[in-house]
Amino acid sequence: MTDQQTPVIAVDGPSGAGKGTVCARLAAALGWQLLDSGALYRITGLAAGRKGIALDDESAVSRIAAALDVRFEPTSEGVRVILEGDDVTTTIRTEEVGSLASQVAALPAVRDALLQRQRDFRAPPGVIADGRDMGTVVFTDAPVKVFLTASAEERGRRRYKQLTEKGISASLPALIEDIRARDERDSNRAVAPLKPAQDAVLIDSTSMSIEEVCDQVMNLVRTAGLI
Repeated sequence: MTDQQTPVIAVDGPSGAGKGTVCARLAAALGWQLLDSGALYRITGLAAGRKGIALDDESAVSRIAAALDVRFEPTSEGVRVILEGDDVTTTIRTEEVGSLASQVAALPAVRDALLQRQRDFRAPPGVIADGRDMGTVVFTDAPVKVFLTASAEERGRRRYKQLTEKGISASLPALIEDIRARDERDSNRAVAPLKPAQDAVLIDSTSMSIEEVCDQVMNLVRTAGLI
């Protein structure tokens, strides 16, 4: 089976729409590869930092990006991230690694290397790709493309619930405002703006449960004849 024959389910959409949970559940149910593309810049920043590579050394960082030894494992909690055999799920979510990620994301050669590295996840029996430009840039020929969204208010509520459950104080109005500002930036950026692919199915999860969203995507997968 060639790369092009290996099916892809591309799930794009803004932060907080439920992409991570939905993609992890689909990958577990189908036994397919899982790609959390949004984590790759963080993982690259962490890998470069661990190897003592200066983040302004574009060619060295892009070599790290091209050869990332990383896998994403679906769990009941979401996604476990394994870098070179080490569970870095929690580590990559720290502020420190977030800062490294923003530095490496600014390097064009790293973006190019990660584009190819993302495509390398396309392996039998199939891949569930979670991101922002999976259907528009990375896997333009994906037989199933979904754009998963929810209102800014609902995404703010979900984030607020996550934070308060962890004992982190947060302001719901500030979170909603932050989400709106991020949507604006992501939709208007020059490179790979956040937008549905022309052939994507739009799913609004505002008033849906995770189970309902998963069922809807599974129906698309069945209709496409992928299972």
